[in-house]
Amino acid sequence: MNGMDRKIEKKHPQLKRAIWISAIAVLLLLIIYSMFFGDKSSKLNIETDKITIATVERDIFQDYIAVIGTVEPIQTIYLDAIEGGRVEEILRDEGSKLHKGDVIIRLSNHNLLLEISNHEAEVARAVNELRQARLLMVQQQLINQSSIIDTRKVLKQQERMFRNNEKLFETNSISREELEKSREEYQASLAKLNLLLENQKQDSMFRAIQVAALESSVSRMEKNLVLIRARLDNLDIKAPVDGELATLNPEVGEVINYGTRIGTINILDSYKLKAEIDEHYIDRVKKGLKGACDFSGKDYTAHIEKIFPEVKNGRFFVDMIFDDSVPSQIRIGQTSRIRLELGESRPAVLLSRGGFYQSTGGQWVYVVLPEQHVAVKRAIRIGRQNPRFYEIIEGLEPGEKVIVSGYDNFGNVDKLILK
Repeated sequence: MNGMDRKIEKKHPQLKRAIWISAIAVLLLLIIYSMFFGDKSSKLNIETDKITIATVERDIFQDYIAVIGTVEPIQTIYLDAIEGGRVEEILRDEGSKLHKGDVIIRLSNHNLLLEISNHEAEVARAVNELRQARLLMVQQQLINQSSIIDTRKVLKQQERMFRNNEKLFETNSISREELEKSREEYQASLAKLNLLLENQKQDSMFRAIQVAALESSVSRMEKNLVLIRARLDNLDIKAPVDGELATLNPEVGEVINYGTRIGTINILDSYKLKAEIDEHYIDRVKKGLKGACDFSGKDYTAHIEKIFPEVKNGRFFVDMIFDDSVPSQIRIGQTSRIRLELGESRPAVLLSRGGFYQSTGGQWVYVVLPEQHVAVKRAIRIGRQNPRFYEIIEGLEPGEKVIVSGYDNFGNVDKLILK
């Protein structure tokens, strides 16, 4: 062994073991600390150029919503078939201007013609029966009067004979039997006359009632005949009002039934706006609320006249009537954006609208902590909203920054790491 060579001594085995034990202990302490004291929230890395961040501010909240209004006629009249039949002729087309009484469609109905013919025959029979009843009543009156005249003649003769026999009996010129016989004949003729008079009275009353009943029946049948004949006029379907023929459904040769909807007529005296509104505002939308709209560069105002209570697919409808004037060049089906005022403007904490609302329902947002380059989940409460802003009731302060773009790609993590 020369001077340059030096013996290397091995480390003591106990020291090496102590080092390994210390390292494992430190590692276990780190794991335990992480388990009990570390940040256990879920995280997701996000690139800032793929999100939209807005600053919470305090400003005047303008309480309005933007809705789309569609121009409709002030009133639509429905055309229904009053009488069924076969379409023979269509005289007017959709879009035609109509005056009240103009014929639009002509129908034919052979069954109706047959019904009218049968009813006319029934009326003729009833009229003939009435004529016969009146004739019989007159004839019977003549017969009764003739019998009464004859009976009165006989009665006078028998009365004279009876009075004469009374005088003859007083002078014993005739027997009592002859006197009584003349008395009986006189009294029998008197009774017969009274019976004929009563019979004439009863017969006249009966026949008068019979004739009156027939007259009433004929009158009803004639009125019904007038009504049935009037149904012929209903085969010509006419415009009930002035307006524009908006729709017309039947085709020539088609058979339509009573009550069938055949078309509509728009009354063009004025117009209205039908607006569709999100059901979120249904409790705040009231009759009389005003809105501003624009037609051909000119501003107009309208108010809610009618609210339709039915909600379909999360939307409900209202009718709005123009306040002062109606646009001159307005057309049915034309649309306009309406600024519908829901209430008074007032100061509030505001957050810009964004896609986050669809993800969270406005229950929470990701608030950006710039110094830490992270965004954390925070619960909030939203009040009113307009097309630009949400009113923040609690959870955010002016100056704070919030991710307002959609959260669909974030899952449900508690913290976003901003890159």
